[in-house]
Parts: sequence; C-alpha cells; structure tokens
Amino acid sequence: MAKPNPPYSYFGFCRFIRAFNSWTLAIKNASPHKALDLYCQMQRQSVPFNSFSVLFTLKSCSPLNNSNLIAHLHSHILKLGFISHVYVATSLINAYVMASFDNARKLFDETPHRNIVTWNTMITGYSRSGDVSKAYAVFKEMPLRDIASWSAMLAAFMNSRKWSSGFECFREMVVKERLKPDQLTVASVLWGCAQLGSLALLVGKSVHAFIVKQEWDLNVKIGTALVDMYAKCGSLKFACIVFKLMQQRNVMTWTALICGCSQHGYGDEALSFFEAMQETGVKPNEMTFTGILNACARKGLVEEGRKYFNMIEQYGMQPRIHHYGCMVDLFGKAGLLVEAYEVIRTMKIEPNVIIWGSFLSACKEHKQFQMAERVIEQVLKTVKPESDGGVYSLISDLYVLNDKWDDAERVRKLMVNQNVRKTRGSSFI
Repeated sequence: MAKPNPPYSYFGFCRFIRAFNSWTLAIKNASPHKALDLYCQMQRQSVPFNSFSVLFTLKSCSPLNNSNLIAHLHSHILKLGFISHVYVATSLINAYVMASFDNARKLFDETPHRNIVTWNTMITGYSRSGDVSKAYAVFKEMPLRDIASWSAMLAAFMNSRKWSSGFECFREMVVKERLKPDQLTVASVLWGCAQLGSLALLVGKSVHAFIVKQEWDLNVKIGTALVDMYAKCGSLKFACIVFKLMQQRNVMTWTALICGCSQHGYGDEALSFFEAMQETGVKPNEMTFTGILNACARKGLVEEGRKYFNMIEQYGMQPRIHHYGCMVDLFGKAGLLVEAYEVIRTMKIEPNVIIWGSFLSACKEHKQFQMAERVIEQVLKTVKPESDGGVYSLISDLYVLNDKWDDAERVRKLMVNQNVRKTRGSSFI
C-alpha cells in the first residue's frame, strides 16, 4: 500500500528555509531605511520572523534615533514573544539608549535576563546622559565584568573630565583585576592624558611603553592618539617621531600635530605641516583650520591668516565661531581694531562672550577706547552675571583708563547689584 504524500516535500522545505534565511541576511546587510522596508515586507507577506531578523532590524534602525519607530518595533517584539531573548532585549535597550534613555532604563529594569553586553549598554547610556555616578553604580552592581565593561566605565570617567577617577579605574583594572587593556581602553587613557597636558605625560609614556611591549601595529587610531597626547603635553619631539613611524595617517593625525605645534608656540612648524598635509592630498577639517588660524594669531601672521580663513569656504565648509574668534584675536593683537570689528559685524553667527572679550582686551592693549565704546552696551546685553565677571571688570578698566570714572562706577554698581561673579583661575600646581 502506497504511503500518503507528505504535505510538503523535502526539497520544498529546503527552499522555504533558504527563502526564510535570505530575508534575515538581506536585513543584516541593508541600510537602515532598506532594513525597515524589508521588515515591513515580511509582515505583509506573512513571512515568519525569527530572533535574528528582529535583532538585525533593531541594529540597523538604531542610528536613526527615532523613538516612535523603536517603540513600534518594541510592541511588535512583545507580540512575537522575542523580548525574553537576551540578545534581542539588549539590542532594544541599545536602540532606546540612542533615542530615548528613559525608556532604556525602564526596559533594563524590566529585563529579567541580562548578559554582560546588557550591563555595558547601560553604563554607556548613563555616560552619554552625563550621569557618571549612575554609570558607576551600574558598573559596581554587575555580577561579572569583562574588558568592555572596564573600557565603558573608563570612557565615562574621561568624557566627564573626572581624570583621577579614570586613571584609578585603569590602575585597578590592570593591577587588581589583572586584565590586559585593549586598544579602545588605551585610546581612552591617552585621550585623558592629552586633556591634562604635561601633568599626565608620565602616564602617557607608560601607556606608550605598554603598546610597544604588546607589539601592536601603530595603526591610525592608536598612532593618532599618541601623537595627540605627546603634542598636547608639549613633547613635540616624540609626537613627530610617532607621526613619522605611522604607515597611514588621516586628517585627525595631521590636525593633532598642527594643533599641538600651534598650542605651544611653534607657528612656523604648524604652517609647514599644513602645507605638507595639502601636498599629500589630505583634506583639512574645521579643527585643522582652527589650529592653523591660532598659529597665525600667535605669530602675528596677518596675511597668512587672511589666506587660510578664506580657504575654509574653498574646501566647502562654513566658518565656525572658533574660526571667527581666531581672526578677531589675530587682528586685535596686530592692532587692526577696525578689521577685528568688521569681522564681528559681518559674522554669520552671533558673537559669543569670548570674542567680545578678545576684542575689548585688544582695545585696552592698544588704547583704542573709541572702538571699545562702540560695542560696550551691546556686550553688557550679552554677558551673564554668573559666569562672565571678567568682562565686566574689563569694561570697568576701560572706562577708568579713559578717565570716565562715573561710567566705571556704574559698571561696578551693576556688578554688585547683579551679584556678578568672576570665574576664578585654577592651577594644577
């Protein structure tokens, strides 16, 4: 007696599996909008979902930062029953971290099963929201930590400028936990050293020695971090040595060296590196022009400054507030107050208190009170009593130098009445 035919053949089943997997693979390799379109097509065509198709859709759509879209996907995941899958839940938390951190926290609290990646995602989320203490609380609560956990916590400290906590975290990771730092961790430590300057040069050199000992390739990321650290710490000799040892360099590498030279008064060298960068075909970015304009301001190179400022638009960019600030500083130091004022007057963006302070300082330096008087009332409308006390003092000094004692007294009374505070200078010494 013949056996009844099965409802589907073996080959038909194989074709179904291949088609099923092809949807998942297509979503994995698609752009965010294309992935979402494929996901919707699966719904319309009644193609069964699996955890991977959901996971890859979430990963593709996370960069869109669309909280409504993530909430819609969240609802569908609940309907499909995939929320209990730890990788899906973690990917959903990560999507909420980028789009709506409050929802990320709620979902994290409701998630019964968490892995190390889930915890690391929340550390990064709290760090991005600026709540480092909560990030550290999550870090301490973790049942297990891996190198990525320590890297996330270290980055949180460094990004919030809690240098001592960051270095202590690094020391504990290496000495107490006996964990071997990866390149991401090392890059965070080097960035922290760069921000502290010469005070952290010894730590930076120790990290460099570790890199050499591990025989890591001097790739663009690590090489640039080392160049930036040495340049900002004032050790330009070592910055140049690392720079020359690098096989590949990008615009950030060149910019780190140019800004380091500019910061420490080596204007001619900064200009030479900028010309060499152009010869290699590397296109400068906004920060590159900030460094080169600052170099011109420090050296008093007015014509060169004009040339480089005009070059910003030639490279398809628009001048930013820091570029205008460099030009006001350049013209002000050179005594060209009329040109400095013209830069401020024709700016495409509103001048900030730093630019006004630079202009008024130049007026005081060159005894051009008439120029200062043009803008004083406008400046007084811009400054904030709680943080810009130095500008009030500068205006009062200008009135005193011009023997306008009544106006100086008026500004002094204004400072008292508005509880104006002058930000204190600080030193690590």
